[in-house]
Amino acid sequence: MSQLNTVEISVIVPIFRIEKYLPQCIDSLLDQSYSDFELILVDDGSPDNCPEICDDYAKKDARIKVIHKENGGLLSARKAGLDNAKGKYIAYVDGDDWVDKFYLDILHKLAVANDSDLVVTGHFREFDGKIETIKPKSAGSYDLEELQSSILPNAIYNGRFCEHGVSTYVWNKLFKKSLLSQVLYDVPNDIIMGEDAAITYAYLAISKSLTVSKIPTYYYRQRHDSIVKSIENPQMEYYRLGLLMSFLKSKLGKVLDAENLNKQITYYLYSQILVRSGGLILDKDSNLIFNPFLNVGPKSRVVVYSSGSFGQHILSTNTKANFFEVVKWIDLDYHPLSIGENHVRPISAVSNSDFDYLIIATINPTNHDEIKEELGLMGIDENKIVKINTNIADIKQILMDLGFNDQFEFQKN
Repeated sequence: MSQLNTVEISVIVPIFRIEKYLPQCIDSLLDQSYSDFELILVDDGSPDNCPEICDDYAKKDARIKVIHKENGGLLSARKAGLDNAKGKYIAYVDGDDWVDKFYLDILHKLAVANDSDLVVTGHFREFDGKIETIKPKSAGSYDLEELQSSILPNAIYNGRFCEHGVSTYVWNKLFKKSLLSQVLYDVPNDIIMGEDAAITYAYLAISKSLTVSKIPTYYYRQRHDSIVKSIENPQMEYYRLGLLMSFLKSKLGKVLDAENLNKQITYYLYSQILVRSGGLILDKDSNLIFNPFLNVGPKSRVVVYSSGSFGQHILSTNTKANFFEVVKWIDLDYHPLSIGENHVRPISAVSNSDFDYLIIATINPTNHDEIKEELGLMGIDENKIVKINTNIADIKQILMDLGFNDQFEFQKN
Protein backbone atom coordinates (compact mmCIF):
# COMPACT_ATOMS: atom_id res chain seq x y z
CA MET A 1 0.00 0.00 0.00
CA SER A 2 1.05 3.60 -0.60
CA GLN A 3 2.13 5.89 2.25
CA LEU A 4 0.04 8.49 4.09
CA ASN A 5 -3.14 6.43 4.08
CA THR A 6 -3.65 6.93 0.35
CA VAL A 7 -4.34 4.33 -2.30
CA GLU A 8 -3.82 4.31 -6.04
CA ILE A 9 -7.44 3.54 -7.03
CA SER A 10 -10.77 4.15 -5.30
CA VAL A 11 -13.54 1.90 -6.62
CA ILE A 12 -16.98 3.42 -5.96
CA VAL A 13 -20.11 1.24 -6.04
CA PRO A 14 -23.50 3.04 -5.80
CA ILE A 15 -26.05 0.63 -4.29
CA PHE A 16 -29.86 0.66 -4.35
CA ARG A 17 -32.25 -2.34 -4.39
CA ILE A 18 -29.82 -4.89 -5.83
CA GLU A 19 -29.42 -7.40 -2.99
CA LYS A 20 -29.72 -10.32 -5.43
CA TYR A 21 -26.65 -9.21 -7.40
CA LEU A 22 -24.50 -7.33 -4.88
CA PRO A 23 -22.45 -10.25 -3.43
CA GLN A 24 -21.22 -11.28 -6.89
CA CYS A 25 -20.17 -7.66 -7.57
CA ILE A 26 -18.27 -7.26 -4.27
CA ASP A 27 -16.65 -10.72 -4.51
CA SER A 28 -15.33 -9.93 -7.99
CA LEU A 29 -13.75 -6.71 -6.70
CA LEU A 30 -12.18 -8.32 -3.65
CA ASP A 31 -10.67 -10.97 -5.94
CA GLN A 32 -8.64 -8.44 -7.98
CA SER A 33 -5.07 -9.31 -8.99
CA TYR A 34 -4.25 -5.63 -8.33
CA SER A 35 -4.08 -4.81 -4.62
CA ASP A 36 -3.55 -1.05 -4.12
CA PHE A 37 -7.19 0.01 -4.00
CA GLU A 38 -10.04 0.82 -1.63
CA LEU A 39 -13.63 -0.23 -2.19
CA ILE A 40 -16.27 2.37 -1.32
CA LEU A 41 -19.79 0.94 -1.05
CA VAL A 42 -22.39 3.72 -1.15
CA ASP A 43 -25.73 2.53 0.23
CA ASP A 44 -28.13 5.08 -1.24
CA GLY A 45 -30.87 4.45 1.34
CA SER A 46 -31.56 0.98 -0.06
CA PRO A 47 -34.74 -0.47 1.51
CA ASP A 48 -33.72 -4.14 1.15
CA ASN A 49 -30.83 -6.13 2.67
CA CYS A 50 -28.11 -4.19 0.80
CA PRO A 51 -27.07 -2.14 3.88
CA GLU A 52 -26.48 -5.31 5.92
CA ILE A 53 -24.63 -6.99 3.05
CA CYS A 54 -22.28 -3.97 2.84
CA ASP A 55 -21.63 -3.93 6.59
CA ASP A 56 -20.97 -7.69 6.69
CA TYR A 57 -18.36 -7.44 3.94
CA ALA A 58 -16.71 -4.42 5.62
CA LYS A 59 -16.18 -6.49 8.80
CA LYS A 60 -14.26 -9.08 6.78
CA ASP A 61 -12.05 -6.83 4.62
CA ALA A 62 -10.21 -3.67 5.66
CA ARG A 63 -10.19 -2.31 2.10
CA ILE A 64 -13.95 -1.72 2.29
CA LYS A 65 -15.47 1.58 3.39
CA VAL A 66 -19.28 1.77 3.68
CA ILE A 67 -21.32 4.96 3.37
CA HIS A 68 -24.99 4.86 4.39
CA LYS A 69 -26.95 7.87 3.14
CA GLU A 70 -30.52 8.94 2.51
CA ASN A 71 -31.79 8.03 -0.93
CA GLY A 72 -30.78 10.76 -3.36
CA GLY A 73 -30.31 8.97 -6.67
CA LEU A 74 -27.35 7.67 -8.63
CA LEU A 75 -25.54 10.99 -9.04
CA SER A 76 -25.72 11.83 -5.35
CA ALA A 77 -24.30 8.37 -4.55
CA ARG A 78 -21.44 8.86 -7.01
CA LYS A 79 -20.69 12.26 -5.45
CA ALA A 80 -20.78 10.81 -1.90
CA GLY A 81 -18.30 8.15 -3.01
CA LEU A 82 -15.95 10.75 -4.48
CA ASP A 83 -16.19 12.83 -1.27
CA ASN A 84 -14.74 9.87 0.63
CA ALA A 85 -12.22 8.65 -1.94
CA LYS A 86 -8.46 8.69 -1.23
CA GLY A 87 -7.31 7.29 -4.57
CA LYS A 88 -5.39 9.04 -7.33
CA TYR A 89 -7.73 7.30 -9.78
CA ILE A 90 -11.48 6.61 -9.60
CA ALA A 91 -13.33 3.61 -11.04
CA TYR A 92 -17.12 3.28 -10.89
CA VAL A 93 -18.79 -0.12 -10.79
CA ASP A 94 -22.57 -0.61 -10.77
CA GLY A 95 -23.66 -2.91 -7.95
CA ASP A 96 -25.60 -5.28 -10.21
CA ASP A 97 -22.59 -5.85 -12.49
CA TRP A 98 -19.28 -7.64 -11.90
CA VAL A 99 -15.68 -7.45 -13.13
CA ASP A 100 -12.86 -9.64 -14.40
CA LYS A 101 -10.02 -10.57 -12.02
CA PHE A 102 -7.63 -8.28 -13.96
CA TYR A 103 -10.06 -5.35 -14.30
CA LEU A 104 -8.12 -2.88 -12.11
CA ASP A 105 -4.71 -4.16 -13.19
CA ILE A 106 -5.50 -3.52 -16.86
CA LEU A 107 -7.12 -0.11 -16.26
CA HIS A 108 -4.16 1.03 -14.15
CA LYS A 109 -1.51 -0.17 -16.61
CA LEU A 110 -3.28 1.58 -19.49
CA ALA A 111 -3.44 4.83 -17.48
CA VAL A 112 0.18 4.77 -16.31
CA ALA A 113 1.80 3.49 -19.52
CA ASN A 114 0.14 6.24 -21.57
CA ASP A 115 0.00 8.95 -18.87
CA SER A 116 -3.74 9.19 -19.58
CA ASP A 117 -6.36 11.41 -17.99
CA LEU A 118 -9.06 9.00 -19.15
CA VAL A 119 -8.99 5.29 -19.95
CA VAL A 120 -11.82 3.57 -21.85
CA THR A 121 -12.07 -0.21 -22.33
CA GLY A 122 -14.35 -2.80 -23.88
CA HIS A 123 -16.95 -4.70 -21.87
CA PHE A 124 -19.15 -7.77 -21.87
CA ARG A 125 -22.94 -7.50 -22.03
CA GLU A 126 -24.71 -10.30 -20.19
CA PHE A 127 -28.37 -10.84 -20.99
CA ASP A 128 -30.39 -13.91 -20.06
CA GLY A 129 -27.26 -16.02 -19.73
CA LYS A 130 -25.86 -14.95 -23.12
CA ILE A 131 -22.65 -12.93 -23.12
CA GLU A 132 -21.73 -10.54 -25.93
CA THR A 133 -18.38 -8.75 -26.26
CA ILE A 134 -18.53 -5.00 -26.98
CA LYS A 135 -15.31 -3.36 -28.17
CA PRO A 136 -14.69 0.35 -28.83
CA LYS A 137 -13.84 1.10 -32.45
CA SER A 138 -11.17 3.75 -32.09
CA ALA A 139 -8.51 1.99 -29.98
CA GLY A 140 -5.34 4.01 -29.41
CA SER A 141 -3.71 6.71 -27.35
CA TYR A 142 -4.68 10.33 -28.06
CA ASP A 143 -2.98 13.57 -27.05
CA LEU A 144 -4.64 16.96 -26.51
CA GLU A 145 -4.44 17.97 -30.17
CA GLU A 146 -6.04 14.69 -31.33
CA LEU A 147 -8.67 14.90 -28.60
CA GLN A 148 -9.75 18.33 -29.77
CA SER A 149 -9.48 17.73 -33.52
CA SER A 150 -10.88 14.21 -33.90
CA ILE A 151 -12.29 12.74 -30.65
CA LEU A 152 -14.46 15.52 -29.19
CA PRO A 153 -16.11 16.56 -32.50
CA ASN A 154 -17.39 12.96 -32.81
CA ALA A 155 -17.72 11.94 -29.16
CA ILE A 156 -21.50 12.29 -28.80
CA TYR A 157 -22.44 11.79 -32.47
CA ASN A 158 -19.94 10.24 -34.86
CA GLY A 159 -21.82 10.99 -38.08
CA ARG A 160 -24.04 7.90 -38.06
CA PHE A 161 -27.41 8.19 -36.35
CA CYS A 162 -26.95 7.93 -33.42
CA GLU A 163 -23.60 6.39 -32.63
CA HIS A 164 -21.22 7.77 -30.02
CA GLY A 165 -17.52 8.15 -30.78
CA VAL A 166 -16.89 7.64 -27.04
CA SER A 167 -19.33 5.48 -25.03
CA THR A 168 -21.38 7.29 -22.40
CA TYR A 169 -20.92 4.74 -19.56
CA VAL A 170 -18.73 5.65 -16.57
CA TRP A 171 -18.22 2.00 -15.60
CA ASN A 172 -15.84 1.00 -18.41
CA LYS A 173 -13.50 3.90 -17.62
CA LEU A 174 -10.78 5.04 -15.23
CA PHE A 175 -10.77 8.71 -14.18
CA LYS A 176 -8.23 10.89 -12.40
CA LYS A 177 -9.71 12.08 -9.11
CA SER A 178 -8.26 15.58 -9.50
CA LEU A 179 -10.09 16.08 -12.81
CA LEU A 180 -13.28 14.26 -11.87
CA SER A 181 -13.66 16.57 -8.85
CA GLN A 182 -13.76 19.53 -11.26
CA VAL A 183 -16.70 18.03 -13.17
CA LEU A 184 -18.85 15.73 -11.06
CA TYR A 185 -20.12 18.28 -8.53
CA ASP A 186 -21.37 20.52 -11.35
CA VAL A 187 -23.72 17.83 -12.72
CA PRO A 188 -27.25 18.61 -11.43
CA ASN A 189 -28.69 15.79 -9.29
CA ASP A 190 -31.96 16.24 -11.23
CA ILE A 191 -30.32 14.62 -14.26
CA ILE A 192 -31.57 11.06 -13.87
CA MET A 193 -31.48 10.11 -17.54
CA GLY A 194 -28.09 10.16 -19.17
CA GLU A 195 -26.18 11.01 -15.98
CA ASP A 196 -23.27 8.89 -17.26
CA ALA A 197 -23.11 10.98 -20.43
CA ALA A 198 -23.08 14.19 -18.37
CA ILE A 199 -20.03 12.97 -16.44
CA THR A 200 -18.16 11.34 -19.33
CA TYR A 201 -18.41 14.14 -21.90
CA ALA A 202 -17.85 16.98 -19.42
CA TYR A 203 -14.76 15.11 -18.17
CA LEU A 204 -13.54 14.51 -21.72
CA ALA A 205 -13.78 18.26 -22.35
CA ILE A 206 -11.11 18.98 -19.69
CA SER A 207 -8.90 15.95 -20.42
CA LYS A 208 -5.52 16.31 -22.11
CA SER A 209 -5.00 12.64 -22.98
CA LEU A 210 -7.16 9.60 -23.68
CA THR A 211 -6.43 5.89 -24.03
CA VAL A 212 -8.98 3.57 -25.63
CA SER A 213 -8.45 -0.19 -25.34
CA LYS A 214 -10.52 -3.00 -26.84
CA ILE A 215 -9.79 -5.34 -23.90
CA PRO A 216 -13.11 -6.22 -22.20
CA THR A 217 -12.87 -6.52 -18.40
CA TYR A 218 -16.29 -5.41 -17.15
CA TYR A 219 -19.49 -7.49 -17.13
CA TYR A 220 -22.57 -5.34 -17.67
CA ARG A 221 -25.76 -7.13 -16.66
CA GLN A 222 -28.77 -6.11 -18.74
CA ARG A 223 -31.82 -6.83 -16.61
CA HIS A 224 -35.44 -7.23 -17.68
CA ASP A 225 -36.55 -5.49 -14.51
CA SER A 226 -34.38 -2.40 -15.00
CA ILE A 227 -35.92 -1.31 -18.31
CA VAL A 228 -38.49 1.46 -17.94
CA LYS A 229 -41.48 0.31 -19.93
CA SER A 230 -43.67 3.37 -20.25
CA ILE A 231 -43.41 7.09 -19.83
CA GLU A 232 -45.93 8.29 -17.29
CA ASN A 233 -45.02 11.95 -17.65
CA PRO A 234 -43.43 12.94 -20.99
CA GLN A 235 -43.10 16.59 -19.90
CA MET A 236 -40.90 15.52 -16.96
CA GLU A 237 -38.82 13.31 -19.26
CA TYR A 238 -38.29 16.22 -21.67
CA TYR A 239 -37.38 18.53 -18.78
CA ARG A 240 -34.73 16.05 -17.57
CA LEU A 241 -33.36 15.50 -21.06
CA GLY A 242 -33.22 19.27 -21.47
CA LEU A 243 -31.16 19.52 -18.25
CA LEU A 244 -28.68 16.98 -19.63
CA MET A 245 -28.39 18.61 -23.06
CA SER A 246 -28.05 22.18 -21.76
CA PHE A 247 -25.41 20.94 -19.28
CA LEU A 248 -23.45 19.27 -22.11
CA LYS A 249 -23.74 22.44 -24.20
CA SER A 250 -22.34 24.57 -21.37
CA LYS A 251 -19.40 22.20 -20.72
CA LEU A 252 -18.48 21.37 -24.32
CA GLY A 253 -19.05 24.90 -25.61
CA LYS A 254 -15.55 25.76 -24.41
CA VAL A 255 -13.84 23.17 -26.62
CA LEU A 256 -16.08 22.71 -29.67
CA ASP A 257 -17.33 25.12 -32.29
CA ALA A 258 -21.01 25.97 -31.98
CA GLU A 259 -22.12 24.35 -35.25
CA ASN A 260 -20.51 20.99 -34.45
CA LEU A 261 -21.74 20.99 -30.85
CA ASN A 262 -25.31 21.91 -31.77
CA LYS A 263 -25.41 19.17 -34.39
CA GLN A 264 -24.08 16.54 -31.95
CA ILE A 265 -26.55 17.51 -29.23
CA THR A 266 -29.50 17.82 -31.65
CA TYR A 267 -29.03 14.24 -32.84
CA TYR A 268 -28.39 12.97 -29.31
CA LEU A 269 -31.52 14.63 -27.90
CA TYR A 270 -33.64 13.35 -30.80
CA SER A 271 -32.35 9.78 -30.36
CA GLN A 272 -33.07 9.85 -26.62
CA ILE A 273 -36.60 11.16 -27.19
CA LEU A 274 -37.25 8.45 -29.79
CA VAL A 275 -36.12 5.65 -27.48
CA ARG A 276 -38.04 6.99 -24.50
CA SER A 277 -41.20 7.78 -26.47
CA GLY A 278 -41.25 4.59 -28.53
CA GLY A 279 -40.59 6.48 -31.74
CA LEU A 280 -44.13 7.74 -32.12
CA ILE A 281 -44.41 11.08 -30.34
CA LEU A 282 -47.87 11.73 -28.92
CA ASP A 283 -49.53 14.75 -27.35
CA LYS A 284 -51.12 14.54 -23.88
CA ASP A 285 -54.33 13.13 -25.40
CA SER A 286 -52.39 10.32 -27.16
CA ASN A 287 -52.77 11.96 -30.59
CA LEU A 288 -49.82 11.43 -32.92
CA ILE A 289 -47.70 14.54 -33.53
CA PHE A 290 -44.59 12.94 -35.07
CA ASN A 291 -43.84 9.63 -36.78
CA PRO A 292 -40.10 9.00 -37.36
CA PHE A 293 -40.62 5.70 -39.20
CA LEU A 294 -40.31 6.55 -42.89
CA ASN A 295 -43.07 5.14 -45.16
CA VAL A 296 -44.92 3.49 -42.26
CA GLY A 297 -48.51 4.71 -42.35
CA PRO A 298 -51.66 4.25 -40.28
CA LYS A 299 -52.71 0.59 -40.05
CA SER A 300 -49.47 -0.65 -41.68
CA ARG A 301 -48.77 -4.25 -40.64
CA VAL A 302 -45.52 -3.99 -38.68
CA VAL A 303 -43.01 -6.44 -37.21
CA VAL A 304 -40.96 -5.01 -34.33
CA TYR A 305 -37.50 -6.50 -33.87
CA SER A 306 -35.96 -6.16 -30.36
CA SER A 307 -37.39 -6.64 -26.91
CA GLY A 308 -35.00 -4.12 -25.36
CA SER A 309 -35.92 -0.66 -24.11
CA PHE A 310 -36.77 0.86 -27.52
CA GLY A 311 -38.77 -2.18 -28.65
CA GLN A 312 -40.79 -2.23 -25.43
CA HIS A 313 -41.51 1.48 -25.74
CA ILE A 314 -42.64 1.10 -29.38
CA LEU A 315 -45.21 -1.50 -28.32
CA SER A 316 -46.36 0.47 -25.26
CA THR A 317 -46.76 3.70 -27.23
CA ASN A 318 -48.53 2.05 -30.13
CA THR A 319 -50.96 0.43 -27.66
CA LYS A 320 -52.01 3.99 -26.73
CA ALA A 321 -51.87 5.50 -30.22
CA ASN A 322 -53.18 2.49 -32.16
CA PHE A 323 -51.31 3.88 -35.17
CA PHE A 324 -49.97 0.75 -36.85
CA GLU A 325 -50.79 -2.92 -36.38
CA VAL A 326 -48.02 -4.91 -34.67
CA VAL A 327 -48.34 -8.37 -36.22
CA LYS A 328 -45.21 -9.92 -34.66
CA TRP A 329 -42.62 -9.03 -32.04
CA ILE A 330 -39.32 -10.86 -32.51
CA ASP A 331 -35.82 -10.94 -31.03
CA LEU A 332 -32.62 -12.92 -31.33
CA ASP A 333 -32.33 -12.66 -27.52
CA TYR A 334 -35.62 -14.53 -27.29
CA HIS A 335 -37.25 -14.62 -23.85
CA PRO A 336 -40.85 -14.66 -22.55
CA LEU A 337 -42.21 -11.11 -22.38
CA SER A 338 -45.63 -9.66 -23.23
CA ILE A 339 -47.04 -6.19 -23.87
CA GLY A 340 -50.76 -6.08 -24.63
CA GLU A 341 -51.60 -8.88 -27.07
CA ASN A 342 -47.99 -9.25 -28.24
CA HIS A 343 -45.34 -11.54 -26.87
CA VAL A 344 -41.75 -11.95 -28.01
CA ARG A 345 -41.08 -14.71 -30.53
CA PRO A 346 -37.83 -16.05 -31.95
CA ILE A 347 -36.36 -14.47 -35.08
CA SER A 348 -37.46 -17.49 -37.17
CA ALA A 349 -41.15 -16.81 -36.46
CA VAL A 350 -41.67 -14.30 -39.27
CA SER A 351 -41.92 -14.44 -43.08
CA ASN A 352 -42.27 -11.69 -45.71
CA SER A 353 -45.99 -12.27 -46.31
CA ASP A 354 -46.78 -11.50 -42.64
CA PHE A 355 -46.00 -7.77 -42.74
CA ASP A 356 -45.61 -4.53 -44.68
CA TYR A 357 -42.69 -3.11 -42.68
CA LEU A 358 -40.14 -4.30 -40.14
CA ILE A 359 -38.80 -1.89 -37.51
CA ILE A 360 -35.39 -2.74 -36.04
CA ALA A 361 -35.72 -1.10 -32.64
CA THR A 362 -32.17 0.09 -32.11
CA ILE A 363 -30.65 3.50 -32.67
CA ASN A 364 -27.14 2.02 -32.82
CA PRO A 365 -26.26 1.80 -36.53
CA THR A 366 -23.67 -0.95 -36.06
CA ASN A 367 -26.26 -3.13 -34.29
CA HIS A 368 -28.82 -2.17 -36.94
CA ASP A 369 -26.52 -3.29 -39.78
CA GLU A 370 -25.75 -6.61 -38.09
CA ILE A 371 -29.42 -7.36 -37.42
CA LYS A 372 -30.37 -6.37 -40.98
CA GLU A 373 -27.74 -8.77 -42.32
CA GLU A 374 -29.06 -11.62 -40.14
CA LEU A 375 -32.65 -10.92 -41.22
CA GLY A 376 -31.50 -10.96 -44.84
CA LEU A 377 -30.00 -14.42 -44.33
CA MET A 378 -33.40 -15.51 -42.95
CA GLY A 379 -34.99 -14.38 -46.23
CA ILE A 380 -36.48 -11.07 -45.06
CA ASP A 381 -36.89 -8.49 -47.84
CA GLU A 382 -34.52 -5.61 -46.99
CA ASN A 383 -36.83 -3.12 -48.74
CA LYS A 384 -39.35 -3.73 -45.97
CA ILE A 385 -36.89 -2.73 -43.24
CA VAL A 386 -37.80 0.73 -41.97
CA LYS A 387 -35.45 3.72 -42.01
CA ILE A 388 -35.73 6.38 -39.31
CA ASN A 389 -36.12 10.02 -40.30
CA THR A 390 -32.78 11.75 -39.64
CA ASN A 391 -33.43 14.92 -41.63
CA ILE A 392 -31.90 17.67 -39.47
CA ALA A 393 -34.56 20.25 -40.44
CA ASP A 394 -37.38 17.88 -39.44
CA ILE A 395 -35.58 17.08 -36.18
CA LYS A 396 -35.10 20.74 -35.28
CA GLN A 397 -38.78 21.39 -36.01
CA ILE A 398 -40.07 18.57 -33.78
CA LEU A 399 -37.73 19.65 -30.96
CA MET A 400 -39.09 23.18 -31.25
CA ASP A 401 -42.70 21.89 -31.39
CA LEU A 402 -42.10 19.85 -28.22
CA GLY A 403 -40.86 22.96 -26.39
CA PHE A 404 -37.03 22.93 -26.54
CA ASN A 405 -35.23 26.25 -27.06
CA ASP A 406 -31.93 26.81 -28.91
CA GLN A 407 -30.00 26.06 -25.69
CA PHE A 408 -31.81 22.67 -25.59
CA GLU A 409 -33.70 23.64 -22.43
CA PHE A 410 -37.28 22.42 -22.17
CA GLN A 411 -39.61 25.41 -21.87
CA LYS A 412 -43.09 24.00 -21.34
CA ASN A 413 -44.52 23.32 -17.89
